[in-house]
Amino acid sequence: MDKPEGLTSHDVVSRVRKLANTRKVGHAGTLDPMATGLLTLGLNSSTRLLTFLVGLDKEYFATIRLGETTDTDDAQGASTGIADPASVAAVTEAAVREAIVPLTGPISQVPSSVSAIRVDGRHAYELARAGETVVLKSRDVTVSTFEILDIRRSTSSLDVDVRVECSSGTYIRALARDLGAALGLGGHLIALRRTRVGPFTVAAASTMEHLDPVGDLVPPERVAATLFPLLQLDAVQVLGLSQGKRLPGFPTDGGPIAAISPEGRLAGLVNVIGGVAKPIVNFPTSEVLPQ
Repeated sequence: MDKPEGLTSHDVVSRVRKLANTRKVGHAGTLDPMATGLLTLGLNSSTRLLTFLVGLDKEYFATIRLGETTDTDDAQGASTGIADPASVAAVTEAAVREAIVPLTGPISQVPSSVSAIRVDGRHAYELARAGETVVLKSRDVTVSTFEILDIRRSTSSLDVDVRVECSSGTYIRALARDLGAALGLGGHLIALRRTRVGPFTVAAASTMEHLDPVGDLVPPERVAATLFPLLQLDAVQVLGLSQGKRLPGFPTDGGPIAAISPEGRLAGLVNVIGGVAKPIVNFPTSEVLPQ
């Protein structure tokens, strides 16, 4: 899905449930209401594939406003500080580019206090909005690309358009906050669009206005073939896999590997060790698509 601004990820899931006439809908990787772009969803048994999408690297296009901090590190929060206009005017483009360098590559990042990370069973954002102090631990992430596309200057701020490619678990709001802190101006995120999750791009995504729950569905075997090597099974092997049995006689070790039925349906994901395929997760090859 190409999520529009103003909807939560849960809002999108709820609408897809109604349109597809199924309760079993999940998503891989939350997008904030302010954010737009690629939200990957799974229906029925394909929700089992979402686990393997969550950890994929991602691409974002974002706008960072330097010169103001907010209590959420984005435009939805209340302002908590505004830099002196003279300090903003003194910051050069070269200084912004230099400050991005330490935020690129393998870094240790403290997530925003209004992130979806769970603390004692509750989301951090729930605690923060209830007035509780939330201190999250830093986490190791990788920002493989942090590219400046444009810089626009006003009397009180600098708006920096960027493209970011990063590992799963990276918070773009935190990059905006940390870039502003490094420059002594403060910063927050004012726009965010996710354009890629692993090999899947927003260019191929459906919109809420034109969603066809049947025609827009990507078959699970096509997703699996994009992510994993394929292993062709015969009918007897498919039955054994569905019963949780280990399947001997395969020449190449590895995993996860997508096991495909004679009809071309996804039967499961397996690990092959010592020539024996062991099921990771099974999929019903006879599942009917939503009508």
